[in-house]
Amino acid sequence: MNADEQTISEVKEVLSHFSEAFSRRDMGSLSALIAPDPDVTFFGTGADEERVGLSEIKEQFQRDWAQSESASIDWDQVSVSAQETMAWVAAHVTLKARASGREMMFPARITVVMDKRDGKWLIDQWHMSVPMAGQKEGYSFPS
Repeated sequence: MNADEQTISEVKEVLSHFSEAFSRRDMGSLSALIAPDPDVTFFGTGADEERVGLSEIKEQFQRDWAQSESASIDWDQVSVSAQETMAWVAAHVTLKARASGREMMFPARITVVMDKRDGKWLIDQWHMSVPMAGQKEGYSFPS
């Protein structure tokens, strides 16, 4: 379901604010974008990166920052759909980081679910994945 232009703009603004706050390592601003519900869920790219609840999500951000000198998320090909007070996003992103003195950059995919509360969009679910290494284009499984 295609979202209207206002919803698309508002949701993209939340994503932009998320990226800016993450890059600045601003926990307060990040937390304000995430639903305070006990079942809010973030999945990252690491095998152990399943975080449920705001306190676990904050722990993940702290770990990300402790293990890097810098990190950022650049959004591309953002698709926003919505119905009433719910919106969902599918996007391609580029993750950039400097960790252990090395510059890194890799593509990822993100899906996000948000709901609008008191006029403000909040993130309820976040799932990030990276394309599987060893799986060639045109093939359904790694070789």
